[in-house]
Amino acid sequence: MFDACGMLPSFASLPKLPCSHSLSRSLAIMMVMLAAMFTFTPAFAQDAADEFGGAEEDVVEVVEEPAAPAADNADADAGGGSKADQNLLSWTISSLGWGYLLVFLALSVTLVSLFVMNMLAARRDTLCPQELVDAFEERLNEKDFQGAYDMARTDESVLGQVLSAGLAKLSRGYSKAIEGMQEVGEEESMKLEHRLSYMALIGNLSPMIGLFGTVQGMIASFQVIALGGASPKPAELAEGISTALFTTLVGLAVAIPAIAAYNIIRNRVSRLLLEVGVTSENLMSRFEDVQPQGAKN
Repeated sequence: MFDACGMLPSFASLPKLPCSHSLSRSLAIMMVMLAAMFTFTPAFAQDAADEFGGAEEDVVEVVEEPAAPAADNADADAGGGSKADQNLLSWTISSLGWGYLLVFLALSVTLVSLFVMNMLAARRDTLCPQELVDAFEERLNEKDFQGAYDMARTDESVLGQVLSAGLAKLSRGYSKAIEGMQEVGEEESMKLEHRLSYMALIGNLSPMIGLFGTVQGMIASFQVIALGGASPKPAELAEGISTALFTTLVGLAVAIPAIAAYNIIRNRVSRLLLEVGVTSENLMSRFEDVQPQGAKN
């Protein structure tokens, strides 16, 4: 290899030394080898440095280049999320439209008002207060029938109205008193049921309005497909689909609480009205033997 390079003489060209000088010959060979190592080492070192340096640059490029797009994507995602959060309300309003928005808003306000009114009317103090029962029974035990009648008549509860109606017709007999109590009880029950029925009406009407908006939105989307040719715009299709979905969602959101509240309050009212009937009959049962003639006397 050294002969081909033309840089170092071959070992055969070295002068032959006698055996006594073998140590000198060995030292000469070692010096030649060291000279060759120092001659080629800088070149090898430079080549190795160039190769490793290039690899290092490639690694840096591979690591650093994706880092910038990742940061950009993170910023874009963060910006997109905040933008979507900011535009959610406006997107909902634009999807519903002012017509559906006002209708559902009116239904919601009416539902809340009816719920509060029915909850106040379905209390025990409003229908069958225990204080009235105790005070009325005490007056009857004292034979103060006029005082019992005045107390029941001035009381605004359903039980007070029923008892006052029964005492007012007691002079015509016990059976007439019971009929009068039943009439007043049915009248009060009808008033409560009518007020509750409006909650049921909202619960049934709201999904129908949402379904109407669903059909309207789908018709608008298919109209875009029909008029848009082979490539309709996705944004225009999304407008009709958004209207369909948002009207359905809001309609169900209004209807579900309305139906649940209606059934809960109706069961409570029915239970309290039954208690009013039982309590009023028990209080008036002591007049069971009263006849019309006896009442006149």
